[in-house]
Amino acid sequence: MLGLVKKIFGDANEREVKRLMRTVEEINGMEPKFTALSDDQLKGKTDEFKARLEKGEDILAILPEAFATVREASKRTLGMRHFDVQLLGGMVLHEGKISEMKTGEGKTLVATLPVYLNALLGKGVHVVTVNGYLAQRDSEIMGQLYNYLGMTVGCNLHGLSHAEKQEAYACDITYGTNNEFGFDYLRDNMVLYKEQMVQRPLYYAIIDEVDSILVDEARTPLIISGQAAKSTELYHAADRFVSKLKEEEDYTIDVKLRNVTLTESGVEKAERSFGIENLFDHANVLINHHIQQALKANCIMRRDVDYVVQEDEVVIVDEFTGRLMSGRRYSDGLHQAIEAKEQLKVQNESMTLATITFQNYFRMYRKLAGMTGTAKTEEEEFRKIYGLDVIQIPTNRSMIRKDMPDVVYKTENGKFRAVVEEIVKRHANKQPVLVGTISIENSEKLSEMLKKRGVQHKVLNAKFHAEEAEIISRAGQYGSVTIATNMAGRGTDILLGENVPDLGGLHIIGTERHESRRIDNQLRGRAGRQGDPGSSQFYLSLEDELMRRFGSENIMAMMDRLGLEEDQPIESKMISRAVESAQKRVEGSNFDTRKIVLQYDDVMNQQREVIYKQRRDILESADIRGEVMDMIKPVVERIVEAHCEADIPEEWDIQAIVDYVHGNLLDDDSITKDDLWGKEKEDMIQYILDKVTAFYNEREEQLGQETMREFEKVVVLRAVDSKWMDHIDAMDQLRQGIHLRAYGGTDPLREYQFEGFEMFKEMIEAIQEEVAKYIMKARVESNLERQEVVKGQTTSTSGGGETQEKRPVKREERVGRNDACPCGSGKKYKQCHGK
Repeated sequence: MLGLVKKIFGDANEREVKRLMRTVEEINGMEPKFTALSDDQLKGKTDEFKARLEKGEDILAILPEAFATVREASKRTLGMRHFDVQLLGGMVLHEGKISEMKTGEGKTLVATLPVYLNALLGKGVHVVTVNGYLAQRDSEIMGQLYNYLGMTVGCNLHGLSHAEKQEAYACDITYGTNNEFGFDYLRDNMVLYKEQMVQRPLYYAIIDEVDSILVDEARTPLIISGQAAKSTELYHAADRFVSKLKEEEDYTIDVKLRNVTLTESGVEKAERSFGIENLFDHANVLINHHIQQALKANCIMRRDVDYVVQEDEVVIVDEFTGRLMSGRRYSDGLHQAIEAKEQLKVQNESMTLATITFQNYFRMYRKLAGMTGTAKTEEEEFRKIYGLDVIQIPTNRSMIRKDMPDVVYKTENGKFRAVVEEIVKRHANKQPVLVGTISIENSEKLSEMLKKRGVQHKVLNAKFHAEEAEIISRAGQYGSVTIATNMAGRGTDILLGENVPDLGGLHIIGTERHESRRIDNQLRGRAGRQGDPGSSQFYLSLEDELMRRFGSENIMAMMDRLGLEEDQPIESKMISRAVESAQKRVEGSNFDTRKIVLQYDDVMNQQREVIYKQRRDILESADIRGEVMDMIKPVVERIVEAHCEADIPEEWDIQAIVDYVHGNLLDDDSITKDDLWGKEKEDMIQYILDKVTAFYNEREEQLGQETMREFEKVVVLRAVDSKWMDHIDAMDQLRQGIHLRAYGGTDPLREYQFEGFEMFKEMIEAIQEEVAKYIMKARVESNLERQEVVKGQTTSTSGGGETQEKRPVKREERVGRNDACPCGSGKKYKQCHGK
């Protein structure tokens, strides 16, 4: 049926490509004219376009000429001419969509077209990459083209000074990483003076490797935190206790669910060890929590797989890319538990000062676009969450890579021996081989096996981050063997060496299926670029994590009955279909989880926008006296309403109102009970406000206008920042416990929205009360200075814990398969959205 529909109406993607091809033909028709222009004439096009836009001409009308300008400038500066398919990709990006282009199709060059066109508006264009190396490389190489056309280019890297960041953001075009753009946004909303801000309003962003940033990292909030003054001794005590326990006797491990549970014996030992009567008593929640995290750290988290230890610090390994995630920490005390396990200095837990998800950060741009080689499998997510359509761009040359069927072995050892044999065989013919592993541990295991066979090779496992791009770029050379964790070196082209095409091109070996088909496709896509020959094959074992999670026990039992050895492979379409089916289920489950996380985060995001707007208004206003009076008025109204609830005025508690006013707003004896007696509520409120205004005027006269204006900002900023920080923590705690409401038959998300709104209202009232009190009662020091709420903020991974400038950390939000499902059904995650 679908085939018939496509026949009659045509494929939607194909129709889009045909529509855009008309503009490509128009650009091609201009090429001779632009080739004939002198350098000065070509450079002059930028000013001409800007003038036309200022006069009101639509940017779409300028697109063909602008693209023709960039193509010609690229030929002159970079020696590269945009292919027709690259022009197509550029138009898709300009329209705020995702351009799916295969590896080697020149996505970096494609971006120059919409980047230049949109930079003409003078609002700033951000090009977002997955790491600092790519940001710097692309800004330097493509910067030659932009500079030639009179555009300024900045590169926003971690560690730049404040002035350098401001300079980078002031440029027409700014390259940088997703982390740095997000953290700069948060830091801008924590500054004490508007001059300290670095970003302009967010206008247009193009995200390179958009699937990695908007999908793989979507559950990872960016967090800026300060140190919480909590004792770290309990982590060591819990670790010492757990290290004495015995598996099966004191605790059980569920490998599939990555879960550890104390047995009755373990519980009794815990109660004796910590001198408590009942481990599950409410008073012992903290001890129980520390024991659970110590168990997880010792029994589940694996060194050199989930994390590595570098320079006395625990550094997380990203499960999607195999990269070391410096600066990221596990949340909820797990990171500290691992530090205790590894006998390192345990860092203090952090308090959150500011946080945002990538989903909500990138949705703030007025226009968003992205490019990747693998987006179609996540098309539904891109459309529903970000409103981004995926358009597949045809390749410049036909793809001729051979993708061979999976080979399945009984054991992991059998699989790795077969992989080594295949590498040895191909290496003997000098065909280059790139092997993808999903963990550092496996890459090193394979490396040891190859050393024993005398095969020269390079290992790229994110421990050598600085060299990775150079190593991966040489993976296609004659006789080279490269082992890489999943997508290490992503964004770097692999060019085939001399004679390599005659040998069959680059051969890709995958040593395990990833839970996402997209990651497997990315590995395959390393070969066969731009019509090059190449091949790929995945080697699996029934002991692989994905296979174990989805019922490999039955196949294992069957192999045992048939007497198959571990070196005997099975080639079965049934198994391949089962693997793909498992991957689809995991992808669907992960999408559901991200969607649920976003629904909850949207509540916080609405509140964040209100607070950040209020904060920005305060910083940008020269005089906020009006705003302060607007905060004092509801305080007075609430106190009068609270004590005048009775229908009979004689029952009103006037004395309580007087006491509050004296304690929080005015000097003693400023008003009396008699002053308020007999007045209506509205008259009472106005009387107090008149007194407050008169007192305010006196204070301003004593201090001087300039000091009073600064004093107002000092008080308001401190109140907003401190209350907002407490509110983030309170909302986080509410979020973690809200799923319990499902047992009462209520919708946890609606409860979270309702309670979150109530808590936000309470926070606003608390801000108003603090501002009113301090503006009216605080003594003003001569050395008035705006101050950060939390001093001595440190990086969460600083070895030695010395005070440093505040740094960002990232917290991983994961749902355990035995945890309550975030959707609020009341079921365990594995029985609901984790199926």
